[in-house]
Amino acid sequence: MSELLEKGAARTRWIRSRMPLLAAARREFAERQPFAGRRIGMSLHLEPKTAVLLEVLAAGGAEVVATGNHGSTQDDIVALLRSTGMTVFGARDDTIEQHMSNVASVIEAKPDILLDNGADLAAGVVASGHAESVVGGTEETTSGGIRLRDELAGQVPFPVIVINDSMLKAIGENRHGVGQSVVESVMRITNLMIPGRRFVVAGYGWCGRGIAQYLRAFGGKVAVAEVDELKAFEAALDGYRVGDLAQLAEWGEFFITATGAPNVIGPDVIARLQGGAILANAGHFPWEIDTAHLRAAASAVSQLDAAIERFDLPDGREITLLAEGRMVNLAGREPKGNSLEAMDLGFLLQALSLERVATAAAGLVPGAQPVPRDLERLIARRFLDALGADR
Repeated sequence: MSELLEKGAARTRWIRSRMPLLAAARREFAERQPFAGRRIGMSLHLEPKTAVLLEVLAAGGAEVVATGNHGSTQDDIVALLRSTGMTVFGARDDTIEQHMSNVASVIEAKPDILLDNGADLAAGVVASGHAESVVGGTEETTSGGIRLRDELAGQVPFPVIVINDSMLKAIGENRHGVGQSVVESVMRITNLMIPGRRFVVAGYGWCGRGIAQYLRAFGGKVAVAEVDELKAFEAALDGYRVGDLAQLAEWGEFFITATGAPNVIGPDVIARLQGGAILANAGHFPWEIDTAHLRAAASAVSQLDAAIERFDLPDGREITLLAEGRMVNLAGREPKGNSLEAMDLGFLLQALSLERVATAAAGLVPGAQPVPRDLERLIARRFLDALGADR
């Protein structure tokens, strides 16, 4: 066994032992075989928790063809999955062009079911003409749900259950999973103190709520920039300073984006940042911070660490960027991602939603749709039991 494979096996062994919801699903799927004769195509972060999910799907009879997301693939997990016979594309150092080639390779395998993250697979099968052979799929993220409902509206002829529409995912995985892991990753990468620092969180969706909550819990001074009036209203009543991002640029020391939208921190905001400002992104796509403008504007760029870059601007300011503007909790140094409990919950949502697609797609409407309510209630009961909430 190679050193890389040994590392992946050891990491996954520990994580598997702490995901009781998926362990139960694995036993059930082994008996029911809901994916027998099906090929599941996946584009999702390739890390140990995802490996446990894929093991569950394979136990249910699925043939898996998979790739990761750009910048978050963990090579030891790729080695582990390949050792089980799965077809897996991708490496941590892949360029964005190579990543899209990996996505194309998954699509060329003509999967029956899609496990998508960011709607890359859904967009690809529509563009390639393979959509008619797809039974259905799931979509993990806010960003993917937006693409399905806007860019791909009316073009997807099969049902896609948007996991991110579930309140279970919103609360358990986004607010508490992402909130904890983003703040933890920022602390690990920078080794800076949180208490007393001025943080600006761009976006007050469920992930933004969680990031703001955990920053404040550690003693950070937190402001929220949100273009939606109702979310800004909520942030204000939750006790955060609320303002326009360009205005808050001069106040903040640390900026974290969590919106799903491109160029949230663009030239106008960058021009107002104080020297020493630190930028990080928690959104799915690496486009929320305009890194191209930042690189073009800099007189010098220094790689201070595997996940830390310093940009010296001609006016004397220096700006620090974490993880190249990619998801800081999965693309940064020593990536851990969301907590095991949060992903046990979120991936059970995935597994049971995929089973619903595989066995009852005819009863679902084409296009994006929420997780069936009966599955949400079942999973909520199982999570409470696993948590020992009545003890």
